[in-house]
Amino acid sequence: MTYSNFITQEIIDKFIRFFIVGGISFGIDMGTTYMCKEKFKFNKYIANTTGFLVGAIFNFSANKIWTYQNTEMELAVQLGKFLTVALTALLVNNIIIYIMTDKLKFNFYVAKITAVTLLMFFNFIMNLKFTFG
Repeated sequence: MTYSNFITQEIIDKFIRFFIVGGISFGIDMGTTYMCKEKFKFNKYIANTTGFLVGAIFNFSANKIWTYQNTEMELAVQLGKFLTVALTALLVNNIIIYIMTDKLKFNFYVAKITAVTLLMFFNFIMNLKFTFG
């Protein structure tokens, strides 16, 4: 399989939609994380997880309806697959935040943005092929 067989106009269109949905989800995630961490004084990992999960709710719905336009699979099965991908990404996200903040002494929000950016392609491919494929 070559890249040209995988990267079609349909895949590019889905990635653009995924990127837009992801940007909105990221805003929801960051806003929730900020409120939990700075206003409610949650532990940074609890705040990060809460923001991630709130953003994931929007992300699943918008990607199912708009990005992947998938109506074939039973909702419970699809949600289970999405949660498998999302929780895997959340685990890696928290590991990256731990390494960057506790070991390398980066700012929490720089670490969070880095983690989300690094996981974007993993999430797109897994949701394309596994969750909504």
